[in-house]
Amino acid sequence: MRVTTAFNKMLGITGACVAGVEFTPYAIVVELRRRPHKLRCACGYATWGAYDHRVRRWRHLDLAGRRLFLVAPVARLECLRCRKVVYETVPWARTGAYHSRDFQDLVGWLAQHTDRTSVCKLLRCSWEAVARMVRDAVAEHLDGTRLAALYRIGVDEVSYRRDQGFLTLVADHDHGGAVVWVGDGRSSATLERFYDELGPERCATLEAVSLDMGKAYKTATDAKAAAAAQCVDPFHVVKLANGAVDEVRRQVWNLTRHAEGSRTGRGRTAKGSKARHVKRTRWALVKDPDTLSEPQWELLDELRRGRSVLYRAWQLKEGVRDLYRVGPAGAAAHFEWWLAWACRSRIPAFVRLSRTLRANKARILAAIELGLSNSRLEGLNSKVRLINHRGYGHHSAETLAAMIYLCCGGVTIELPLH
Repeated sequence: MRVTTAFNKMLGITGACVAGVEFTPYAIVVELRRRPHKLRCACGYATWGAYDHRVRRWRHLDLAGRRLFLVAPVARLECLRCRKVVYETVPWARTGAYHSRDFQDLVGWLAQHTDRTSVCKLLRCSWEAVARMVRDAVAEHLDGTRLAALYRIGVDEVSYRRDQGFLTLVADHDHGGAVVWVGDGRSSATLERFYDELGPERCATLEAVSLDMGKAYKTATDAKAAAAAQCVDPFHVVKLANGAVDEVRRQVWNLTRHAEGSRTGRGRTAKGSKARHVKRTRWALVKDPDTLSEPQWELLDELRRGRSVLYRAWQLKEGVRDLYRVGPAGAAAHFEWWLAWACRSRIPAFVRLSRTLRANKARILAAIELGLSNSRLEGLNSKVRLINHRGYGHHSAETLAAMIYLCCGGVTIELPLH
C-alpha cells in the first residue's frame, strides 16, 4: 500500500485527497489536492472564478506522537455579497482558522473538562491559540435558537479579575438554568444590549425576570420589557436581613466593649467579659434555625431571658425568612404585618430594612407567587469563578464569556472520529 493511500484512509479528509507526505524530524506534513468544486465564501456566495491562489497550512490531530500539518492551495475569490476578496471555505477547517476542525473540537472538549494549562501542554499549543479555538468552536456549536423561546429568565452579575471586572449572566429558568447570554459589565446599558438582541417581539413574550434589588437591572427591564413581572431573588432579601442582624450585633458589641473599657481602664476586652459573649453570638443569630447546634440554641435562649435587643433582631430576621415559608396565600398579609412590626421596633437597622423592602414589595411578592429565585444563577456564579480560576484568570471578557458558553451554555462538542 502506498503512503498516500494509507494517509487517505487514516485521515478521511472530505473534499480532498492526499497528494504527498513529508516526514520531518518534528512533524508530518500532508499535502492535499482539492477535488473540482465551486469556490464558496463563508456567507454562502459561490463562484467558479478565482481571484488567485495561496498555499495555507493547518494543524491537525497528532499522529504517532508527532504534530501533523495539512497543506493545500486555497483560492481567493471576489465575493459580491461581502464586497471584498476573501479566502474560500474548506471542509476540514473553519473560516480563518489555522487549525483543522477536528483539532479545534478536541481542544473545545478538553477545555470543558480540564484547565487550559493542561490542554496547552497535552496538545503542544499556546494559550492564545486555545482561547481562539474555544471562541471558534463556541461560535459554531452555540445554539442559535437559544433566545427563541424565553419566557422566564434570571439575571445576575459575577465578578472576575479581583472585583475589577463584571459580567452580566442571563439564564433560562425553563430549560435547566442554562446560560443564554453573557455581557461585559453590570450596568443598565449592559442588560439593555441583551434586550435589544432579543428584540421587541420576544421581549413582549417574557413573563417573568428574576433579579437582585439593584437599580441597574430594574431600569433596563422597565425600559425594554415592561410587561414582564420582576421578581426579587429571595437570597438577596434574606441576605439584607442577616446584614441588619449583624449590624445590630456589632453595635451592641461596641457599646458593651466601650462600657467595660471605661470601667476597667483597659482598651481590650477581658476573657469572660460580656463583649466577648456578644461576639460569640454571631453564628447563632444569622444561621438557619434548622442547622443550629445545642450550644447556639442555649445562647439564643439566654438572650431571650435577658430581653436583649439581639433576640428581637433575631426574631425580626426570622420574620423575613417566614415570608418564604407561609406560601403565596399568606405572603401578602405576613409581609404587611412584618413591615409594621419592623417600623415599630425602634431598631435603626431594621427600620431602614423595612423601607427598602417596602419599596420592593411588589417584586418580592411576585417572586413568592411565581416561585422564582436566582439560586441556579448563584450556583452558576460559583461555576464561573471556578472556570476563571481554572484558566488562571482571563485577560478579556470575551475569552471568559466563550468559556462560560462552552461549559454552562448547553454546548455539546463531540470528540473527533467518535
